[in-house]
Amino acid sequence: MAAPKDTTIQLAHGSGGRAMRELIERVIVPAFDNPRLAALEDQATLPLAALAAHGDRRAFTTDGYVVEPLFFPGGDIGTLAVCGTVNDLAVSGARPLWLSCGLVIEEGFAVDTLKRVLASMAQVAREAGVEIVTGDTKVVARGAADRLFINTAGIGVVPVGIEIAATRARPGDAVLVSGTLGDHATAILIARNELALHGDVASDCRPLHGLVAAMLVACPGIRCLRDATRGGVATVLNEFASASQVGIRLHERALAVKPAVRGACEILGLDPLYLANEGKLVAVVPREAAEAVLAAMRAHPAGADAAIVGEVVEAPRGRVLLDTLFGGQRVVDMLVGEQLPRIC
Repeated sequence: MAAPKDTTIQLAHGSGGRAMRELIERVIVPAFDNPRLAALEDQATLPLAALAAHGDRRAFTTDGYVVEPLFFPGGDIGTLAVCGTVNDLAVSGARPLWLSCGLVIEEGFAVDTLKRVLASMAQVAREAGVEIVTGDTKVVARGAADRLFINTAGIGVVPVGIEIAATRARPGDAVLVSGTLGDHATAILIARNELALHGDVASDCRPLHGLVAAMLVACPGIRCLRDATRGGVATVLNEFASASQVGIRLHERALAVKPAVRGACEILGLDPLYLANEGKLVAVVPREAAEAVLAAMRAHPAGADAAIVGEVVEAPRGRVLLDTLFGGQRVVDMLVGEQLPRIC
């Protein structure tokens, strides 16, 4: 019988029998180490009082993570899975509380590698103040998956009075970005060693709930907020412009890009506005609050390089325009197709 003492995952570890039970009890539960998960029920029972204490609405999200390579400078698939779901909750203004963890593991995957991923998830969850309280494990045959896929779902609480939505941008509002563009996608690209690129670029993968909390203290009336993952800042701003039926004007001189990222983009013909980030957010705030929000962002480690990068305008509605360094202007459209595969 296959058991967790084996060095690789076997099909029996997903069978629902003793081998699966031992994998869960000996590898997964100890990694996350909390009583709700340790109960090994088919669900986690969560206290309503904890929700009511922090707000009047629940935020609920889910996402799947499929990255190649699994480990990269600045993080790994486990870091990504926790940060991504925490951040999806945070940009609604919610305080993240609980996560689930669904694992799809390919037969033959090293148990030690699984432990390493789970340890990363546990560490980031502790840093973010969330618990991984329930989950599921599936094992598929060799070749049916690419080693490891992770799904995480999250529950958080939105404080009373916070109303953040893509439909709330108004002409005159300021647009802010919390830091440099494209770090995550570039780190993944270099880590693949497929294009002989070299550069000291680490993923920006990190939880953003603390940054969002600081921003909300400075301005409870933040209009729009979103983390700029797949499709990058350009896609987020197009979503805001379309949903609010406004125009957005960006200033290229205000957009921060690390030299190594810019160099990779120039070599490969990529635009950093479309590159994925895993620790950057885009905010639209009332103009009168912009400097206060910017100061709050820069005072937080996750927003040290924040900048005001543009403004909301009346027209053209549903479009994003960029004032270029050369004095011209170009349309920044939605991403069409895929710039880079398997980056989150």
